[in-house]
Amino acid sequence: MSQFILPALKMLFTLENFLWINLGVFIGSVFAAIPGLTVILCIILFLPFTYKMTAIPGMMFLLGIYCAGGYGGSVSAILINTPGTPHAATTMLDGHPLSQKGRTKAALKIALYASTFGGIFSALMLLFLAPQVARVSAQLGTAEYFLVCLFGLTIIAGISGKSMIKGIISACIGLFISCIGSDPLTSYDRFTFGIPRLYMGLDLAICLIGLFALIEILKKAEKKPGRLVLDTERIKDDGTIIKSEYKRMLPPVLLSSVIGTIIGIIPGTGASMASWFSYDRAKAISRHKEEFGHGSVEGIAAAESANNAVTGATLIPLLTLGIPGDGCVAIMLSALMINGLNPGLSLFTTQGDIMYAIMIGLLFVNLFMLIQGKYLTKLFAKVVSIPQEILTPIIVIFCFAGAYSVNKSYFDVAVILVFAVIAWTLYKLDFPTVPILLGLVLGNMTETNFRRALLLSEGRLSIFVSSGYCIAFLVLITAAVAMIIKSKIRERSAGKGE
Repeated sequence: MSQFILPALKMLFTLENFLWINLGVFIGSVFAAIPGLTVILCIILFLPFTYKMTAIPGMMFLLGIYCAGGYGGSVSAILINTPGTPHAATTMLDGHPLSQKGRTKAALKIALYASTFGGIFSALMLLFLAPQVARVSAQLGTAEYFLVCLFGLTIIAGISGKSMIKGIISACIGLFISCIGSDPLTSYDRFTFGIPRLYMGLDLAICLIGLFALIEILKKAEKKPGRLVLDTERIKDDGTIIKSEYKRMLPPVLLSSVIGTIIGIIPGTGASMASWFSYDRAKAISRHKEEFGHGSVEGIAAAESANNAVTGATLIPLLTLGIPGDGCVAIMLSALMINGLNPGLSLFTTQGDIMYAIMIGLLFVNLFMLIQGKYLTKLFAKVVSIPQEILTPIIVIFCFAGAYSVNKSYFDVAVILVFAVIAWTLYKLDFPTVPILLGLVLGNMTETNFRRALLLSEGRLSIFVSSGYCIAFLVLITAAVAMIIKSKIRERSAGKGE
């Protein structure tokens, strides 16, 4: 570790990197503050532009968007009782009531400080835990990696919404799309339908722009545009947080940061689960339970520290095993791989300086988020009221410009239109689209490791129980499936009881 720190700092401490961090933080805060514009949409829109960057500035830019998105959603949640992002719904429970009591600036400060603390705590965990996990990953063979991917695919159950069947079908669509192009072992073309351009497969960024970005425009087109008039002069309190309130916030912030980190490490859980669980725990340990839901400083602090503590933790399975912790970091995987950085121990041994630069850079991302949040809160508040008729054309332009910029090909522009139609059809049929993303990300890795393992064992399935790690992963997969079945049975029983 020590041999990489100094080279990493030299690579990180450049004006270019700090400019990209600040730009990412600013864009992420603005996007997340506007209800309906999610962080994952923002990352997808700007992902193609990172393809022209080297690894460090590209990842710093995306991490800036990712982390600031965790805080930005709280702005609209506190000001207008509408969460900018799904996980900010927890912050809304106490943030808006506190704002209505005339403490708007104080509520925003609590959210900012708690988010920063959770983000820094998570970044430190990433810095110290990721290399240790990477050492374990070095002992994994193709059979073990296949089981890791299989475990990653169990995430689908947690993001399938009301119907697991529909979630599995969506994931299968993603797996099918990942098979388009040349066979990874034999190089024969598959599902290209005689189109030479498909031989190299479909770029992840192109697929995601159609599946997630354009579909948002189509959804908005169905709704009657409304104009929100926001009085930013309401943010005129001095933002004073007394000493006793800081003392009350400390236990839930610490507990929620730990909870958020643990949940973030587990693939498929996400910031929303971390926020709600931490909020519940904070209420359980609080001496002022009656304040929760009516402007509790502890409630805001717990929710915000938890959702930002997830950010660094989700990178641990991504950088060490190639398993994305959530949809946002799944997209970042392509930004790494476009620069030839494949997850695993080799990443920490051959490219250790780059890895440590990214992990240390995450600390600075959170510090710059604190600075921008402190001085630009009123600006972030104003973007909440931007009319949809202005936002929509801008997003459409970014979609098409981003698709074209990847390969400078009009074919890619046509591809995003095809995927937009697919996404629209799935939306109308109430199929979730995030499982498609997981299928796209994990499909090639799962197939390649499965087939290599069978080649090494001459077709014997016993290779998948040939080591302690294999058995451990099989136990994890079985436990995950059992928990999924148990939760579904409980949901069904609850539904019948109603």
